[in-house]
Amino acid sequence: MSTVTVTQTFPGSVHEAESRWYDTGSWSKWVDGLARVASVSGDWPGRGATVVWESGPAGRGRVTEIVAAFEPLGGQTNDVQDDSIDARQSVTFTPQDDSVEVQLTLEYRIRKRNLFTPLVDLLFIRRAMALSLRSTLERFGAELAAARRAASG
Repeated sequence: MSTVTVTQTFPGSVHEAESRWYDTGSWSKWVDGLARVASVSGDWPGRGATVVWESGPAGRGRVTEIVAAFEPLGGQTNDVQDDSIDARQSVTFTPQDDSVEVQLTLEYRIRKRNLFTPLVDLLFIRRAMALSLRSTLERFGAELAAARRAASG
């Protein structure tokens, strides 16, 4: 499996970040490639809950995320599947003075493999995955800041 990790720190508390992260109604504003959430089932964001979302036309298609582990104020680990990958995605929230550090990790395995898959992954796919995760966190930070401004407003 290949692994990509990105970390960013944002003003705010773990509670604020976690509340925004688990609000599937706002995902289309900040999850890279997500066009719409199709369904949420189970006791979201708890273990066993499922979110199914769809990407835009040039994206990943239908993506299913099933919660494998959840720790309130700590983070969540989801098993993720789409047509191209099987993955495990983890998010953690760590308090830092007046901020919160958010770390997003994706461990993935490319489904359709051939002799060149490891090289293509190393040269292209891993970089694209890292850019996508970074974009997600940057947009998440902007949404978190907007929510904080609205709450203090």
